[in-house]
Amino acid sequence: MESNWRKYSSNDSDGRIRAILDLPAGNYQEVEAIPARSRLTFDNGFYVKCAAVFIDIRGSSSLPDKHTRPVLGKIYRTYISECSAVLNSYTCCKEIYVAGDCVSGIFDTSAGSGVQEAFNAACALNALVQHLNYRFEQKGYVPIRCGIGVAYGRALMIKSGFNGASINEVVWMGDVVNEASNLCHQGNRDGSAPIQVSSEVYQKLGPSDRFLLQCVFAMDASVDHYQGDLVNIEMKQWLHAQVSRDRRPSLIPNALLNLPTLSQYPQFGLGSLLSPPPPSTQMTVAPLLIPSLLGDLSNGGTTPLSLADLLKPQPPFPNSLLGVPGNSTSLADLLREK
Repeated sequence: MESNWRKYSSNDSDGRIRAILDLPAGNYQEVEAIPARSRLTFDNGFYVKCAAVFIDIRGSSSLPDKHTRPVLGKIYRTYISECSAVLNSYTCCKEIYVAGDCVSGIFDTSAGSGVQEAFNAACALNALVQHLNYRFEQKGYVPIRCGIGVAYGRALMIKSGFNGASINEVVWMGDVVNEASNLCHQGNRDGSAPIQVSSEVYQKLGPSDRFLLQCVFAMDASVDHYQGDLVNIEMKQWLHAQVSRDRRPSLIPNALLNLPTLSQYPQFGLGSLLSPPPPSTQMTVAPLLIPSLLGDLSNGGTTPLSLADLLKPQPPFPNSLLGVPGNSTSLADLLREK
């Protein structure tokens, strides 16, 4: 509530106190569905059956020691923004409240699906925390842990504030709100699961959902409530696909770094697909060696050169090419040997 300064008067205050205390009990009605806010005044209120979902951050008091104030503002803003968006996506959620790092939603249960929607919202909030932590990790921020509580019961809906000063808000009070808050406080603490569900909520869930929850026992060995680490499947699949897409571009540079290793195995690497580089110096055609011509003649081959051409003086050839010991052999020596 935004303030608008007015001087305090004890006489005016006493008049407001007596007026509220003198209200008849009949001004607080029992209703089946959550009424519109416009029906609320400073003189009435409504008792209604509803479901409540609470979520808050574990160890939030230590976050200022781990992050700068601008980073802390980003973390809280994204967390509160998206928790509110998740709760607001359920048609049975009629009220959303933010108090510090606690975000809560009040669900209308008159249509019969409100308790199930409240439980589904808790699973979606648990999936959202995983999404947030993935983005926080990319920024180098510390991941958060959250507890989530879900309860069902009777609550009192009233309009409270400063009558006549336009400072007012709708307030929900009663066992259902207190229980959801307490269950939220137990979530993700001392080894417990993130989602804590009251026995009343558990009894109204379908068999498949009840199967996924585990009993939490009281000191006298009786079942106190239920818990689970459950997430919205669609949100989980989206996150997995997003993580795969984000990591895929980094695989290409890594593969290129390994090309020298792959080229050692042409059948697996890119070396077999690449043509050899051009020579660094200009290539010339090697001269035709006379010994090879003579070899062709001796084997019945033909050559365009005449015998006179062959008898012309030629530079000596290395014996290593001819397979003859010594330093070099002249053409005359070759002819004599033939």
